[in-house]
Amino acid sequence: MSSSSTHLPALNIEHVCKTYMEGGKIIHVLNNICLTVAIGQRVAILGASGSGKSTLLHLLGGLDTPDTGNICIGDLNWSSADLNETKRAKERNARVGFVYQFHHLLPEFTALENVAMPLRWRGLSLKEAHQQALHCLNSVGLSQRVNHIPAQLSGGERQRVAVARALVGQPQLILADEPTGNLDQDNAAKVFDLFLELTVQNGTALVLVTHDELLAKQCDIAYRMVNGQLVPAVH
Repeated sequence: MSSSSTHLPALNIEHVCKTYMEGGKIIHVLNNICLTVAIGQRVAILGASGSGKSTLLHLLGGLDTPDTGNICIGDLNWSSADLNETKRAKERNARVGFVYQFHHLLPEFTALENVAMPLRWRGLSLKEAHQQALHCLNSVGLSQRVNHIPAQLSGGERQRVAVARALVGQPQLILADEPTGNLDQDNAAKVFDLFLELTVQNGTALVLVTHDELLAKQCDIAYRMVNGQLVPAVH
């Protein structure tokens, strides 16, 4: 990341459109989406199932490409012709952290190994990756659970490991898709409070997709996906 990119927003979306073919018809999923997310800003996106929220998150993470428009994370434009799949994967690992409704931890690996994995993919030594992973697990309150595999952890603990894994590489942007959807109310509140605290500490921007109006109200700004567009949500 160049030094000039520190003056850029964490995320800038310009006139993004996405369509799919379904039953011979063109379905307009995203229609001229524009959004700027500042460094450290927390943005919630609400909307009904099938409204395009998850499609947008996939585009933001470089997992798919828009039909038209640009998506920039710092100084990186996902639409750049210079990005082959290898470079896209490398940039995704460096710039974006993902947290989903299901934790997606690898079942045969410990919490420490799961959190260290993005750093190992980045080329860090085992020792250095484990040191950084341990620090991140400490920050989410799991210093006593680092050598446990996912099956030995509670649902809330597994999701906290997933949060640590998303944050360990100090990404510019965290994309969270219903990150507390599988948790009971108490654990959901604890995990989300942790999320907000850690993104503030790290200066990481957060885009949160959720059905939970209460979680959305804790973010800096909330939008609702309506007819493929982002409309400011009234708190």
